This record gives sequence, C-alpha cells and structure tokens, in this order.
Amino acid sequence: MKTTLFILCLICATAAFGQTASVLPNNSQPIQIYGNPQHASQHELAQPQDILEHSDYTYAKGERPLSEFGMTPSEPTPLGDIARAYRKEHASARKADIVFEKYVAAKK
Repeated sequence: MKTTLFILCLICATAAFGQTASVLPNNSQPIQIYGNPQHASQHELAQPQDILEHSDYTYAKGERPLSEFGMTPSEPTPLGDIARAYRKEHASARKADIVFEKYVAAKK
C-alpha cells in the first residue's frame, strides 16, 4: 500500500513539474522569408555521364510479335463465369454442424 501511494505521489509530482516547466519561450516570432539574390538563368547543360560503367548501349526500333517470346495471349475470363464458379464452390463447401443464433428481444 505504501509503495503504491509513493508511486502515485511521484507520478503526480512529475505531472505538476511538467505543467509548470517553461521549455519554449512564450513570445511569438514572425516568419521572415529572405530573398535569394541568385535567379534562374538559361545556361548550357552539363556533359552526359554514364551511370553504368561497363555496359553497352543497345537501341532497337519496331515491334516484335508475342510469339517470339514464347507466350500466347490469354483471353480474360468473363466476370459472370467467375461469379458462377464462386457460387458453385460456396454451395459445395462444408457447412457448420452447430449454428448459434442470437435473438434480440423486441422493444415495446
């Protein structure tokens, strides 16, 4: 009991000191935005730099058919077929053995 009372007093004293301690000054300081004397001007761009040190630059133009990549375009499944499959799967799923129903008394 004494320990609990001591800890409670310690917490209350800490909270009281936290409320009265002045960490930041009370006076407000307006925001001062200084002008930048250097303005944007048009000049030459820097020399290009190669990021990848030992890589060759390749460039190709045109389109290649998808058959060259070994893929075949897939037809999207219609949304109705997906819904029917889900409904069939839900109907054939295992049902619960026990069903709890919560009855709420009607207000009069």
